[in-house]
Amino acid sequence: MINEIMNKMEFINYAWTDKEGNIYYNNDDDFENKFYFQSPEELIKSKNGICWEQVELERKYFEEANIEFETYFIVYYNNNCPSHTFLIYEENNKYYWFEHSWGIYKGIHEYNSKNELLKDERDKFIKTEIHDQFDCMNLCIYKYKKPKYGINCLEFYKHCESGENITNI
Repeated sequence: MINEIMNKMEFINYAWTDKEGNIYYNNDDDFENKFYFQSPEELIKSKNGICWEQVELERKYFEEANIEFETYFIVYYNNNCPSHTFLIYEENNKYYWFEHSWGIYKGIHEYNSKNELLKDERDKFIKTEIHDQFDCMNLCIYKYKKPKYGINCLEFYKHCESGENITNI
């Protein structure tokens, strides 16, 4: 079933849209002001979404399959505030990071514990997104619930920040 969900995600490209449905392939095009958070149905129609939206489509598919899961938001607070969302689930006493949108890590990754999974995700995020001048005080991971659709970038950050701040990794 999990592989079927991954296969359903294959037609989604990494890009973002504005309220008018214009598609952007990089975040330098006034992302903070123009970004429009698509619903899973809008994402299926547009076939273009960033990790935040792709996780919501994954949420839809996991819910339809009655598979328990959790969603997480990792962010580094600096001038750019890079972030990533991801979905995890547990099966047979193992934890799995289900990743579609982050191309270099795309796939289903197995771990012995949730803590091991979160540490690996954090380390990959730091290596890939932060590079240098890392300050651990600026990195946060939040477990978050389903957001409202149609919101903007700042509203999405605020939604995730209202979730559970994960500090024990």
